[in-house]
Amino acid sequence: MSSLYEKQDSLNFPIETFVFDAEKRPFPVKQHWHYFAEFLYIIKGRADVICDGVSHIVSEGELIFLYPSAVHSILSAGSGQLLFAGLKFDPVKFPNTSSYAPSASAIFRYARSKDMQIHFDSRQTETLRAKEVFSDCVRETEQYLYGRDIMLRAQIYRLIFGIVRLWIDSGLDINGCPVRSADIFGIENVAEYIDSRLSENIRVSEIAAMCHMSYSGFAAKFREQYGMSCKEYIERMRIFKSEEYLLFTDHDLTFISQQTGFSDCSHFIRCFRKHRGLTPKQFRLRQKESKETR
Repeated sequence: MSSLYEKQDSLNFPIETFVFDAEKRPFPVKQHWHYFAEFLYIIKGRADVICDGVSHIVSEGELIFLYPSAVHSILSAGSGQLLFAGLKFDPVKFPNTSSYAPSASAIFRYARSKDMQIHFDSRQTETLRAKEVFSDCVRETEQYLYGRDIMLRAQIYRLIFGIVRLWIDSGLDINGCPVRSADIFGIENVAEYIDSRLSENIRVSEIAAMCHMSYSGFAAKFREQYGMSCKEYIERMRIFKSEEYLLFTDHDLTFISQQTGFSDCSHFIRCFRKHRGLTPKQFRLRQKESKETR
C-alpha cells in the first residue's frame, strides 16, 4: 500500500496545472496529501471531494479549495462524465507584497483554524472569475508563453485574495491573522516521517528528540501548525490509511490494524468508530453498497 504523502517539487515546479478526465485517467483519485494548496474547478459532471473526512459534492461550474496538508480524495458523484481542472501551488512562494500584511501561508493557517468555507457555489465561483482563471492558467502551461510564471502567479493571486475577500465578507477577522507566523522547525519533514512509519510504534518523545526539541516545545509548535496534538495527528493519519485498505483491498481487519500501527484489532475498531461513527466493517459495507447504486 503506497504512502498517503504525495511529493511535490516545490523548487522547480512551485505551480502545477492540469485537466483531469475521469474516463481517461486512473480514477477515483485515492486519498493523499501534499504541502501544496490546491484549487479544483469542475468543468463537467459532479465530484465527491472528501477533504479531511468531510464530503463535498462539487457540481459543474463550482470550485473547491484544499488547504496544504489536507488529506483528500476525489470520487464521482454522478453517472455522467467527470472533467475538472486543478491548480496546485506552494503557498510559501506567494508572499504578500506588503510588510504589514500576512502571507498566503499565514492566512490559510488562520482561515483553517476558523473553519472557513472551502466549497464555493456557482454564483461565488463566477464572482471569482474561476473559469477564466483556470482557462488562462491551462493555456499558459500548455503553450509555455513568454512571462508564463508571472502570469500564472498573477492568476493564482486573483483566486487567493478573491477567496480571502469572500471569507472576510462571511465574518473572518483578517486583523486577527498574525503577519508573521513563528518559525516551524522541521514540522513538515516530521509529517512526512510519520506518514512513512504509520505501521510502527511511533513515540512523540522520540520525534521531538529527533528534531532536537524538548517535548513541550515540539508539542506547541506541532499544534500551532496542524491545530491538533502530534498523537492526535498520528491516530488521524492511521484512520485515513485504514480507509484506503478498506476501500481498495480485501484484507481482513487484523491485517489492516497491523499495517496501520494499531496495537490490535480491538484498538483499531474503537478508534475507527470514534472518528467515523461506525465500525470498519460497516464502513466497508456502506462504501460497497454506495458503489453498486451509482
